[in-house]
Amino acid sequence: MKKDIHPDYHMITVKMTDGTEYQTRSTWGSEGDVMTLEIDPTAHPAWTGGQGRMLDSGGQVAKFNKRFGGLTLKR
Repeated sequence: MKKDIHPDYHMITVKMTDGTEYQTRSTWGSEGDVMTLEIDPTAHPAWTGGQGRMLDSGGQVAKFNKRFGGLTLKR
């Protein structure tokens, strides 16, 4: 492999939203930096199985249903 083309790989601390911390190797930041997460697997609905509600932003779903609600598939 070529020398001096790879990023620096070092130890950092990752701080989760619940305050727990763990150390891992990363190319992010520099040696000893702390990466504070805003969203992590303990808090994000995609990982926790949270409510999958569809938000009707600006009535777009209602507008769609009003426009295309009467369409049916003919067999």
